[in-house]
Amino acid sequence: MSTSDTDGLLAEQLLRLTRRLHRIQKRHLEPIGITPAQSRLLRTLAHYETPPRMADLAQRLEVVPRAVTSLVDALEASGRVRRAPDPTNRRVIRIELTDGGHEALRELRGARRAAAEDILAPLDTAQRTQLGGLLDALFEAPESRPC
Repeated sequence: MSTSDTDGLLAEQLLRLTRRLHRIQKRHLEPIGITPAQSRLLRTLAHYETPPRMADLAQRLEVVPRAVTSLVDALEASGRVRRAPDPTNRRVIRIELTDGGHEALRELRGARRAAAEDILAPLDTAQRTQLGGLLDALFEAPESRPC
């Protein structure tokens, strides 16, 4: 098998694994009532020292601002975030986690652990260590060209 055939096969396996990861994650998030995209926004929001603007979230999540608006609308309706005026500029709206958002983050940690256990169940400890090293190598590699 040529290198390009092997690379193509690896790319297909990674895509299949990504779809499987998404299905498993979604299954574990359903009881919490959160989508994977909402989960990602909540986790991102938790890393800010001060509540960010929607534009900040869009940039960090690498999505268009309209996508963040939809996510914030749904999370606000469920009581997990709130829009708050910026104390120094009343035209700026910031997004804050509520107590419900902090509770959801605690539940999400458990759901992510359970999803990881499901995904990694076929691997023994040595294989998990090896996979971690391989993934680190892929994440640390510079992007050769933009997608």
